[in-house]
Amino acid sequence: MITTVQSVDAPNGKPQYWDAASAQLMRRDRIMRRLIPAFPEIWLESRGNPFVTLARSIVGQQISVKAAESVWQRVLTRCGRRLTPGGVIRVGLPALRESGLSQRKAEYILDLAGHFKDRLVHPQRWASMEDEAVIKELSAIRGIGRWTAEMFLIFNLQRPDVLPLDDAGLLKAISLLYYSGEPVSRFEAREVAQAWEPWRTVATWYLWRSLDPAPVAY
Repeated sequence: MITTVQSVDAPNGKPQYWDAASAQLMRRDRIMRRLIPAFPEIWLESRGNPFVTLARSIVGQQISVKAAESVWQRVLTRCGRRLTPGGVIRVGLPALRESGLSQRKAEYILDLAGHFKDRLVHPQRWASMEDEAVIKELSAIRGIGRWTAEMFLIFNLQRPDVLPLDDAGLLKAISLLYYSGEPVSRFEAREVAQAWEPWRTVATWYLWRSLDPAPVAY
C-alpha cells in the first residue's frame, strides 16, 4: 500500500492521525491493546530538517543507539550545531573521520551533502510524493538504502503506514510479543502487520517502545 498522507501536527506536536490510529490498533490487535496504554504521554515526533534527519540515519546504521548518539554529537561539534550541507563539505572527509565515523559513512554523508547542495534531490516535493517515489529518489544517494529511506518517511515526513521489514528492532519486538521469542521471517512479520494497516508506522513505533521506552530522536 502506498500512501501520500501528509502529517499536519496537532498543537502539541502529535501527528493528527495518532489518536485515531492508536484506537483502531487497540481494537484490532490484542498486543496493541496492552502495549499502547503503557506509553500515554509520548508519540512520534518529527525532529530536524530533511538533511539532518538523513545524516543522522546514516550515522546510526548498524550501531547501537548509544554509540550513534555519541558519534553524532562529535559530528555536530566538528561541523556546527546547525548541521548544513555546506558545513559538512567545508570540514571534509578528515574531520568527519575524526568524529568517529567509518571511512564509508563519512563518504556517504559527504555524498548526501553534495546531493543537497547541488539540488540533485528535491526535499520541497517530498511531502506531496508517494512513499515509493521518495524511497526511489533517496536510494540514489550513496549509503541510503530502503531502511534509511523508510526511517526518513517515518521520522521526518511522519507517513502513517510504513512497515520497515529490514529493521532488526521491529523483527525482534514481533518475535518477543507475537511468537514467544521464536525468530520470525519477513513474511511472518508482514502477516502480523496486516492487521495494522493503514497505521503500520504507529504499530511499529509502539513495538520499538516495547524494547526501548525512550524514543530515538531523528
